Amino acid sequence: MGEQIRGLQLNDGEHQVSRLFRLEKGWTLQFGLGPSLQAHNVHIFVNYPPNDSHKAFDRKVFYELVWKCPDDQGYDNTDRFCEILLSQPGSFQYYFTCDHSNTERGSGYFQVDPVLHVNHDTVVPFDCITLQTFLAKCLGPFPEWERRLLVAKETGYNMIHFTPIQELGASGSAYSLRDQLKLNPSFGDVSFEDVESFSRRWRTEMGLLSICDVVWNHTSFDSPWLREHPECAYNLGNSPHLRPAFVLDRALWHATLDVIAGKYEEMGLSRYIDREDQLERLRDVISNVVLPPHKLEQFYQVDIDAEVERFKRLVEAADRIHPAHESAPWKVTLKQDPTYQRLGCHVDDNEALLHFNISRELVEDEASRIDKCCQAFRHHLAELNHHAHLAMNDDLRHAVNNLMSNVRYHHLEGHGPRLVEVTEKNPLVKSYFQIHGPITTVREEEALMDSDHAPLIMANNGWVMGDDPLKNFADPHSKVYLRRELLNWGDSIKLRYGETPKDCPYLWNRMLEYTRSVARIFHGVRIDNCHSTPIHVAQYLLDEARRVRPDLYVIAELFTASEDIDNLFVNQLGINSLIREAMSAGDAHEEGRLVYRYGGEPVGSFIQPPKRPLMPCIAHALFMDVTHDNRCPIEERSVFDPLPSAALVSMASCATGSTKGFDELVPHQIHVVEDSRLYRSWNPEAPIDSESEVSLDSGIQPAKAALNRLHHMLGHSGYTQVYVDQLDEDIVAVTRHCPVSHKSVILVARTSFKHPHNISYTGHIAPLCIPGLVEEIILEARLVPTEAPNYQRSATHINGLPGFQVDMREHIQIFGSKMVEVHKVDESERDPVQELDFVSFPPGSVIAFRVSLLPAARAALSSLRSCLGQFGYRVRSLSGSSTTNNNCNFYSIASKLTLADLNIILYRCIAEEESDGNGSGGYHIPKHGDLVYCGLQGFMSVMSEIRLKNDLGHPLCDNLRQGDWMFEYVANRLKLHNRTRKMGKWFEVAFGPLRCIPRYLIPCYFDAIITGAYRALIEVCWDNMSSFISQGSTFVRALALGSVQMCGHVRNAPLPGLSPRLEGVPTILDQGTGRKVQGALTMAAGLPHFAAGFMRSWGRDTFISVPGLLLVTGRYDDAKYLILAYAGTLRHGLIPNLLGGGEHSRFNCRDATWFWLHCIQLYVETVDDGISILQCPVSRLYPTDDCEPQPAGFVEQPLHDVIQEVLQRHIEGIGYRERHAGPGLDRNMSHEGFNVTVGVDLQTGFPFGGAEKNCGTWMDKMGESEIAGTKGKPATPRDGSPVEIVGLCKATIRWLTQMNKAGHYPYDSVSAKEEGKSFQLTFDEWNRKIQANFEAKFWVPSDVCKETNPLVNRAGIYKDSFGASQFWADYQLRCNFPIAMVVAPELFTPKNAWTALTLAEEVLLGPLGMRTLDPSDWAYNGDYDNSYDGPDASIARGFNYHQGPEWVWPVGFFLRAKLHFSQLQDDPKTTFDLTVRSVHQTLGRHYRAIISAPWRGLPELTNKDGAVCHHSCPTQAWSMSCLLEVMHDLHKGMQKA
Repeated sequence: MGEQIRGLQLNDGEHQVSRLFRLEKGWTLQFGLGPSLQAHNVHIFVNYPPNDSHKAFDRKVFYELVWKCPDDQGYDNTDRFCEILLSQPGSFQYYFTCDHSNTERGSGYFQVDPVLHVNHDTVVPFDCITLQTFLAKCLGPFPEWERRLLVAKETGYNMIHFTPIQELGASGSAYSLRDQLKLNPSFGDVSFEDVESFSRRWRTEMGLLSICDVVWNHTSFDSPWLREHPECAYNLGNSPHLRPAFVLDRALWHATLDVIAGKYEEMGLSRYIDREDQLERLRDVISNVVLPPHKLEQFYQVDIDAEVERFKRLVEAADRIHPAHESAPWKVTLKQDPTYQRLGCHVDDNEALLHFNISRELVEDEASRIDKCCQAFRHHLAELNHHAHLAMNDDLRHAVNNLMSNVRYHHLEGHGPRLVEVTEKNPLVKSYFQIHGPITTVREEEALMDSDHAPLIMANNGWVMGDDPLKNFADPHSKVYLRRELLNWGDSIKLRYGETPKDCPYLWNRMLEYTRSVARIFHGVRIDNCHSTPIHVAQYLLDEARRVRPDLYVIAELFTASEDIDNLFVNQLGINSLIREAMSAGDAHEEGRLVYRYGGEPVGSFIQPPKRPLMPCIAHALFMDVTHDNRCPIEERSVFDPLPSAALVSMASCATGSTKGFDELVPHQIHVVEDSRLYRSWNPEAPIDSESEVSLDSGIQPAKAALNRLHHMLGHSGYTQVYVDQLDEDIVAVTRHCPVSHKSVILVARTSFKHPHNISYTGHIAPLCIPGLVEEIILEARLVPTEAPNYQRSATHINGLPGFQVDMREHIQIFGSKMVEVHKVDESERDPVQELDFVSFPPGSVIAFRVSLLPAARAALSSLRSCLGQFGYRVRSLSGSSTTNNNCNFYSIASKLTLADLNIILYRCIAEEESDGNGSGGYHIPKHGDLVYCGLQGFMSVMSEIRLKNDLGHPLCDNLRQGDWMFEYVANRLKLHNRTRKMGKWFEVAFGPLRCIPRYLIPCYFDAIITGAYRALIEVCWDNMSSFISQGSTFVRALALGSVQMCGHVRNAPLPGLSPRLEGVPTILDQGTGRKVQGALTMAAGLPHFAAGFMRSWGRDTFISVPGLLLVTGRYDDAKYLILAYAGTLRHGLIPNLLGGGEHSRFNCRDATWFWLHCIQLYVETVDDGISILQCPVSRLYPTDDCEPQPAGFVEQPLHDVIQEVLQRHIEGIGYRERHAGPGLDRNMSHEGFNVTVGVDLQTGFPFGGAEKNCGTWMDKMGESEIAGTKGKPATPRDGSPVEIVGLCKATIRWLTQMNKAGHYPYDSVSAKEEGKSFQLTFDEWNRKIQANFEAKFWVPSDVCKETNPLVNRAGIYKDSFGASQFWADYQLRCNFPIAMVVAPELFTPKNAWTALTLAEEVLLGPLGMRTLDPSDWAYNGDYDNSYDGPDASIARGFNYHQGPEWVWPVGFFLRAKLHFSQLQDDPKTTFDLTVRSVHQTLGRHYRAIISAPWRGLPELTNKDGAVCHHSCPTQAWSMSCLLEVMHDLHKGMQKA
């Protein structure tokens, strides 16, 4: 199996106490941090003892785990983990806190299964358990046990469940113990040590484990120790809240005696009750005659006269009269008398005085006032008493209803005992209390409550249907006893533990000794009445039991009707298996569903890696055909059903079990209370009708032995996968499949929930089609009548029906069957199956087949597994041995791939794929839709989700099972490209064997191949990137894959030709022409909307994205080619907004050029010898503004000359009208909007430009709606000097100044003209102009007077622009100023910068993006919907694109600005540390988004408060790039720190 690692992700606020996580000894559990905790210093605590400490488990002692972090990832918490090597079984708790708080921020449990050893070498896996229950009291004297228990061994059971072996109480109930520390005297002269020795010998010699019940919740009413220690019970001394219920109980008992005596016959009520009208008479008598005289409401009422008299004395002594207007009499309520005396309640004296000792009008003197106060107080007490009376009436109404239901069940209902006469043995209602004294009258018995006899009046235990199992129904908060909701066990007293051993030392110590004794003797325990046993008591006792036997197997049956509550019990107690019962099924369909529900994975499940997330599961099941305390299946169904139902149970992939008597066809319930007969002893020669002995010929025992052997084989041999098929109303087929050998066992059972009309009739049954080859029939069996004498119930032994016997044959050849005809397989068919016809399969029949794969399928699977071996899968051959790798060449192919090739293999959206013009497109899955990518990521995005959940019903899996289209598509699309053809052929060969295996296995192996190849190729991607990426965290590496997503060759969106003199430019083969062409990549702005054609390459988006996606990732050549290619398209001193291959460029933006210039600066600073790019030749596509496109190499310049031209043209001023202006170029632009104006203000040094009719920055939404009147109107013109452009200009001029001084840039100035005079403006002067003017022009001080400047909406901000024609726009708070902070931090005063950033975080920062406009702005609208075209101008056709929606890429600059300026504050270290935490907290949401999004990217934008925007690109280049730069800054900052 190899090392098994399970990862459990911690998330803030996630308390998983009701989720079940199962693990095994030897596995490793790793805790990791979810996105919500990335920013916190998390402390995780577990009560699992450290492996090196040798400390015993104490559930109250927690140990803090130590976090580990991969090397060089201290800047990122993504991959931090802590781990536990699991070596100790049990259920363990964890919780975690954050930072310096002790408050739990999350918690849960994990359970480690025990290992059940039969001997030193043999282990019984949970799913191999076959258990049989024995009533210990029916085993007889101890020397006779062996022969009686041998029946279990001979019928193939490997675990015996004993009901309690201790001394039983007077009732004889197997679960009502008189003395927990003594053995049942019926066993004879035997000690606990003798039983322990017996248990040990049976384990080692017979191979049988044993478990025994523990009964902690009650004891027999005649337990002698209970009289000596009555404090151990709920009695009327320590639980006076039960006094009203006791009086009611006695009243009902005496009513029973009166009914028996005929007292109410004149009222029409006799002791014979068998009709509904008699029940109504009973209701009338109880409600109107029996109960009223006892005035039970008085236990909750006050003595009015006495209380008024006491109040009067208080008033007379009071020194203050309260104002009448302050009186609130409703606040005076009854306080329950803790001793529950009649009329013993009272009110709070202070409250009474406050609200009733008040000033009164129209009184003559103080005595009159006091009298009025007393009268008002008396009236109020009367009302309180009245409410108490009404409440008691409601309680009694419930009590009477429950009494009626009980009588109806026992006397009238068909499934009840159908009693007729009321007797003392069969009373109207069983007593809830044991009084240990003579029965007299209700009044006299009530008097016992106030006597020394009160502690001996004890409450019975029982069961409350539908009650909250987490609450103790005997505690004061409960009215279970008063409302008669308890289904009581009259022979058992409920035990009262209290909260700790100090509350009842004797009881805790006694039960502790009892529990240790059971744990010493037996290998496991069954917790009786588990759902009603106080959890803290069971925890304490189980902890002690596990100290005696660490690998204790714990089972229980819960009746909570809630899986969450079941799991809570399982987690807190460490229950290993929950008892489930096939008898709970009402028909064959439900029984089949239970088989599937309680064990195994679906057939064809995905191959899971050894390291994977820890997934919650259902509790492991011990699936019983019938439990020992339920009705007999022969009575409930028919005699022909036990065999097929037992067969279905045996096919469940879990523990299974039965009750002694079921296999022998005992036709009645063996009652745990009333039955004291002995089990029959084993004698292989015993006749079928023997009263005292039994052999394998009895009942269905021979078949059960075969089924138990089959169950053990299936579990031990790894048949872990299950499929259940309902063939018809009564017939169920269950398949158990082994994922290693791919062999199957198919069992078909014909149930008989009702007695069949014709026990030999088969009728029409549809043929069973088996995908494979039937090797043998393991068994075929049916129950047949015999000529044995009729059944006579033995008075001394528990005997079964002698008139039936199993007709069974085992291990027969397929053509020797009496039940089916097997047709030969036509192996020439595409999907060959073997068909079986049922020729003799009457009710009660069972047949099981062993099925193997056809030779062709076996060979195909061997090939598939050999292929998978190279990806690290620990797969075995079909025979179970390790596979040998056939030297597949995947890695040799993958190692030669470029990142451009990997873009094709892994990604490419439909538009990119279709642009090649070779007929390829996306892949569509019916009922699911198009995959987001054509490459492997498209499949992986879906399969990673369905693999985790094993969702074989997903449409993708259905598509794979129905045809070969999917894997043919994967291979064929890659074969279309010359560079990926070898990989396509590899997939073609790898997928080839899928055609020869059963269709149900195809999803599993397709996923394994795709996943293995995908992970390997992703590693190739990272290996081709910088060490920061290849050695980076999961988050960093996920962001870096955006580089591969976005950069590729798209035929209809080429990069303009680079200079022929430029060395190393890659070439590719044009698929259309067959010629080599330039192979430099282009970058998509976002997918899928900006993927291909004219809309793919945007100058601004490209150069915002290049720093992160290409420079940080180490893709320097690709960055260089983009820089130089765009340089070659320069026109009018600008690079294009839309590239259009160069020849169709559109020059209508002002900011792209400055981002391009900044990108050159970053390239020079990042790349070794990056300075050389300034000398690289640039092939000018447009040597002059008006010329036609020129071929590559016709006019060339070094890059530094092109840079200089940009600056010179800006200083001179740029003004032109776009070429081809008009609707053909932009159908939404107005006539004036095509005019472009750009320049530099020589006074401030600020670049400026734009106009009210166009939008030249990234906030470029042009109105499109004629209905709303916005067509041709830009939503955000941002003319003037936008803050980010000023910052980018400053960064460029500062850099060039330095470069010139260092001799790397040949120019130190530009030629300018002012007032008609020409002069040289040096870069140094230009730099100083911007520096001198920026703060004065852009900073809005915190103390600005808004009255004198009404344009100010918020103070303490940096303006969005300076000199805008829409003058108010300058003062709008937007997310652009952090860009300037990052590129030119020297412009900002650190204190002002921090003020602005703090406000931006509060106002603009959303869950994933930055709000593009202050929500308090009149123009704000955070929801972008481009489909709306209505009269609302603010949003029509997405007019608010940049007026509030939350864009992701600005978050990167904002966080980087925070990191920088945090280090310039008064307390730099503290501020930086807090900022790092804040950055992690913000990025945690992006981490969650990128690893879970189908596109595996970050979106362009979100709507308000992070809501998904369906009109946005789901993955955007600059979103990932800018956050990758944040992570890089964090890395550098942490290294510096």
